[in-house]
Amino acid sequence: MAQHARFTAHNGFVLPPIGLGTYKLNGDAGADAVAGAIGAGYRLVDTAFNYENEGAVGRGVRLAAGAGAGAGAGAGVIVTSKLPGRHHEAPWNQHSVEESRARLGVDAIGLHLIHWPNPLQGQYVDAWQGLVDSRERGVVDQIGVSNFLPEHLERIEAETGVRPVVNQLEVHPYFPQVDAVELHRELGIITEAWSPIGRAGAVLDEPVIQRIAAERGATPVQIVLAWHAARGVVSIPRSQSLDRQRENLAAVEIALDDAEVAAITALGRPDGRLFDADPRTHEEQ
Repeated sequence: MAQHARFTAHNGFVLPPIGLGTYKLNGDAGADAVAGAIGAGYRLVDTAFNYENEGAVGRGVRLAAGAGAGAGAGAGVIVTSKLPGRHHEAPWNQHSVEESRARLGVDAIGLHLIHWPNPLQGQYVDAWQGLVDSRERGVVDQIGVSNFLPEHLERIEAETGVRPVVNQLEVHPYFPQVDAVELHRELGIITEAWSPIGRAGAVLDEPVIQRIAAERGATPVQIVLAWHAARGVVSIPRSQSLDRQRENLAAVEIALDDAEVAAITALGRPDGRLFDADPRTHEEQ
């Protein structure tokens, strides 16, 4: 899987196989980390309203591209942000996007997602319509969702006529989301993986991953990221270290074979989630 590989949505929107997650990358240090990652070759940066770091991310993009308005777009960087649960209702769903745009310091956000469906609250269709309207007004370029289940995807498209370009999910070897990844492939929805290396926990010590890493002359993290890429899943690992950022990005050069991909996928567990965040019941503020 070469670095120039891209994953394409139903409308022709494309994403690189690896982006930068920015959760807990805050302040000047966070901005410097974002700038360093872009300088190293990242062209996808992921943040959210609730991460409270959109300002730092926007500053990092501008630092990388040179000072000035619209510098992020000029650098060819796709910045993703997310609508929080408390802003699903109109008119807050559009005000929230506008606030994220202001914090990021861009004319239009490259990709905006609904962070969680919050089905008990039951306003995710309203939230989706808000993103559709924001796109039509030119506030965002592309729109998608995060943590949406098949029934949520079906409902928002049925009621608005608009299909997301991305669904960002918890995906890692302990929770491979096989059915969701296949459904998204059929629908032309790009799957993005949050916590793609399982928060660097026990999964990296799994014998199968250790073995493949040794055979490939790679790190366990690189093998897991290569596994995502081989499945057509965009991963967004977080790192503040420039060396680690470069190491992560280099993982796309590792082309795992079908047997290796299947062996890692087989690590999946029924209880593989990192924490109690089932989209059927989880409610984000």
